[in-house]
Amino acid sequence: MILINVRFLPKPEYVENFLEKVADFTAASRAEPGNIFFDWYRSAENPNEYLLIEAFQDDAAGPHVNSQHFQDAQELFPTLLLETPTIINTLIPGKTEWDEMAEFKVAAQ
Repeated sequence: MILINVRFLPKPEYVENFLEKVADFTAASRAEPGNIFFDWYRSAENPNEYLLIEAFQDDAAGPHVNSQHFQDAQELFPTLLLETPTIINTLIPGKTEWDEMAEFKVAAQ
């Protein structure tokens, strides 16, 4: 699994509608073969910051960054952002899905 975390700081005029502005990119990325998840979160500590948590199968990185919607996003995102996003990109060999967190196990109800 390729696990990617990206922090985005939209320009003030796009903070409230940022997810709408990137909705086409989000939908197209989620529809890609090899996409495991592609989820946006707004920071509770800094409501001007968005975090994208995404994962792809090991062989899906090339098709993702070479897709037309990714190329379109390379044009779109710089117009929406205050600064270049920061990223953590990690390969987790053999991983393909979420695991339960044993430390916070919820008993059956």
